[in-house]
Amino acid sequence: MAAGLADAGRLLRSGEITATALLEEALGTASRTEAQLHAFLTIDSEGAREAAAQADADFADGVDFGPLHGIPVALKDNLCTRGLETTAGSQILAGYVPPYDATVVERLRHGGAVIVGKTNLDEFAMGSSTENSAYGPTYNPWDLSRVPGGSSGGSAAVVAAGSALLGLGSDTGGSIRQPASLCGVVGMKPTYGTVSRYGLIAFASSLDQIGPFTRTVEDSAIALSTIWGHDPLDSTSYAGKYPDPVAGLERGVDGLKVGIVTELSGEGFEPGVEAATGDMLGRLEKAGVQLVEVSLPTFEIALSAYYLIAPAEASSNLARFDGIRYGLRVEGPTTEELMARTRAEGFGPEVTRRILLGTYSLSAGYYDAFYGQAQRVRAAIQEDFARAYDLVDVLVSPTSPTVAFEAGARTSDPLAMYLSDICNIPANMAGHPAMTVPIGLDDSGLPIGFQVMAPPLGEQIMYQVAAEVERQAAFVIAPTAVQVAR
Repeated sequence: MAAGLADAGRLLRSGEITATALLEEALGTASRTEAQLHAFLTIDSEGAREAAAQADADFADGVDFGPLHGIPVALKDNLCTRGLETTAGSQILAGYVPPYDATVVERLRHGGAVIVGKTNLDEFAMGSSTENSAYGPTYNPWDLSRVPGGSSGGSAAVVAAGSALLGLGSDTGGSIRQPASLCGVVGMKPTYGTVSRYGLIAFASSLDQIGPFTRTVEDSAIALSTIWGHDPLDSTSYAGKYPDPVAGLERGVDGLKVGIVTELSGEGFEPGVEAATGDMLGRLEKAGVQLVEVSLPTFEIALSAYYLIAPAEASSNLARFDGIRYGLRVEGPTTEELMARTRAEGFGPEVTRRILLGTYSLSAGYYDAFYGQAQRVRAAIQEDFARAYDLVDVLVSPTSPTVAFEAGARTSDPLAMYLSDICNIPANMAGHPAMTVPIGLDDSGLPIGFQVMAPPLGEQIMYQVAAEVERQAAFVIAPTAVQVAR
């Protein structure tokens, strides 16, 4: 497998490899590792081979659709794919085959990408470990006894393992960045509204955003350039000018001001994570960065506000799954009984928990005390960010307080699981871009991620800093469990 999608693109265009050979290498890796990882829910070998053969024919005819032409891609299974089962990791959508592609999928197809398959996720993207899937958990390619993170753990795992050069996920409260950190790959959440949500099965519509998993920062910038842009099918889609995420990759960081978020350290953060973060901050300072400690007090209550807003939106969005229109249908003597039986059998415990929490927070007598107050906290978080960006160019922190944890370690303690996303949720609440870059391994050989956050539409400077982080870290993806599987 090529070092990354940019490297593969150069080899494809020089004729040193073919799209078919690149795909077969990805499928071969999947065949060797899937029994242990369980990162895919569906592998579309036939469709992928047809797309790869078409890409080779295109290159032979001098036709080039862009940087993702011929590149093997994996899609989180909450992205609708025409003619290919889309379950959102839930029993309630088992067997559902959409009649249309999500906008991002359509853009990938138009760009000549080769879709390998659909990846596992926490049911309806609700979770931080990919253990809530109705189809069984995914495991971490660095250590098969540990989780890959979530909810986009399948996409993170296949990119780390080498079964795809690009994975797409969705990030509602860290669901791209946290699994990317735990699996040692680059994960990025764009500014809210810059990547169309049309065809994304909704969790929390004001927070959801689609983004890429890649092996390098350059790959991430290239992928974003392809999938983002205005879409009239998404009413929240940004219609203004988009920055060029690739433009600043080689600029370095001399003279930039980088804010260290003081609330995202200390109690609850593993020593290995803090040591690696401190080491990277020192390296950036030597590269010319001015480090500034920044206090953002609302970050300490962002998690609480998130777990009122996101479940409230989920309770509304998931009302459409009623056993009548599509998906699972469990018969009952009345319409109400049919709906109740379908939902009881179709939704897993975490989804049920969040629907109940959200419905409660929206109920009469509690709306203002819970949901309304959470929205006021959200506005305060945005104000904190705005004040911080008056002082610095970007903000940084660990991506996750811990490295990958043992499978099953947090399934009986929802609060411990929710705390996995404490570093990630503020950027979702504000709608700002954020990304993670792997910077090293802890003493047990597990990857550690470094988060870079930027103002709205600040992707260019975010990638500029992330590229320097990557250069300083010189991190090489080599998951030990996958090496054994090979």
